[in-house]
Amino acid sequence: MEAQLSVRAILLLSLLALLSFLARSSSQDIQIVNAERRIDLTSHIIKVFLTLKVENIGASPASDILLAFPPTQVDHLSLLKAAVTVGKRKKKSYLPLEVNPTELPDAPNGTKYFSVSLLKPLSTGETATIEVLYILTHSLEPFPAEISQSESQLVYYRDSAIILSPYDIKQQTTFFKTPSTKLESFTKVEPTNRAGTELKYGPYENCPPHSFSPILVHFENNNPFAVVEELVREVEISHWGNLQITEHYKLVHAGARHKGVFSRVEYQSKPSFSGVSSFKHLLARLPPRVHSAYYRDEIGNISSSHLRTDPRKSELEIEPRYPLFGGWKATFVIGYGLPLEDFLFESPDGRRYLNFSFGCPLVETVVDKLTIKVVLPEGSKDPSAVVPFAVEQHLETKYSYLDIVGRTVVVLEKNNVVPDHNSPFQVYYTFNQVFMLAEPLMLASVFFLLFVTSVAYLHIDLSIRK
Repeated sequence: MEAQLSVRAILLLSLLALLSFLARSSSQDIQIVNAERRIDLTSHIIKVFLTLKVENIGASPASDILLAFPPTQVDHLSLLKAAVTVGKRKKKSYLPLEVNPTELPDAPNGTKYFSVSLLKPLSTGETATIEVLYILTHSLEPFPAEISQSESQLVYYRDSAIILSPYDIKQQTTFFKTPSTKLESFTKVEPTNRAGTELKYGPYENCPPHSFSPILVHFENNNPFAVVEELVREVEISHWGNLQITEHYKLVHAGARHKGVFSRVEYQSKPSFSGVSSFKHLLARLPPRVHSAYYRDEIGNISSSHLRTDPRKSELEIEPRYPLFGGWKATFVIGYGLPLEDFLFESPDGRRYLNFSFGCPLVETVVDKLTIKVVLPEGSKDPSAVVPFAVEQHLETKYSYLDIVGRTVVVLEKNNVVPDHNSPFQVYYTFNQVFMLAEPLMLASVFFLLFVTSVAYLHIDLSIRK
């Protein structure tokens, strides 16, 4: 028995050593000729654009490129996309690449990796240019953590002056873009240059794998830190021609917490000085041909909203009952109707499908937890959802007026949602037209029974005669 356990342990250690060797050898086969990283800090949603020119210096073709992230960034990573550049200048185009998380057995300091699958293997001596976009949320730390009504909001951003990578980088440069020229402090890693709202680190040459140089940027950012802690969007399909949308919001200002007393007189008389990091307006971008829009909270209807529509889009500008400062919250409901013909279609196999937009309609908003409930008509069968990214899915049943067996609800859930997730998704289902007659026949039957009952009652003589 002990001999068998020792043999298994040896085999396991050999397998781990083999994987480690393959990972090191694959890293040694690739080098990054040039890397340029641009980090946009103008909003509380941080966008990072990374351009990598990679070269295969190994003896065998390479089909994957690894991207490395420190564990602190992976926890806040909302979206990661990659594309390969094809053509030059005016004929340049971008072809999307598949990105999947992966693990390496010898990852230093908890480094997390993602594998980018190339469209075709990279031959020896061949180069390719890869464009990467990743978005971080909740990565700006307010400092000071509390501010008064008249103070500006200052935040910290932590990163590395050198791009974290499992490959050798021959030359690299990093640019930071801040919302204003007010920069309190920043870590200097020479060469470092500042011009206006741009901060430049590099160029750095011949950086070995997994190089890391921590930096801290302290700057002013008065943009609204609008975060929806929970959003439930209910999309109800009616085959009688309407699509009803109901959205329940739990909104919070995630910036520096407000301290002291709030003065509405000062807020209204000095709008450019008082409460510069607060927000009192929100803009929701809705589909065209919106009708019957409403905006209310627990108290009742809120009349401070404006709906603008045109043939291409609709915009709903809403104003909460009070301006939101750091740490303040608001809950409200937005509802509107849409013509069904713009969103419901029939597939070649005879199934019907809803084509609708994922994500949150509010502009520049992070959603910590998003739940989309697609309520199908009663009698729908075989529902399935097609979403362009990973989500959790399950089915529920909802009962409404005159329902007998209930309506199937397709529930989609996703955490850490940003505006770039506003992509179309589809929900397919089968439906028998006979079910459209169920409710009209039920109503007709009820009215008929009432009529028969009333006629019978009028013709029955209940008097007592001698």
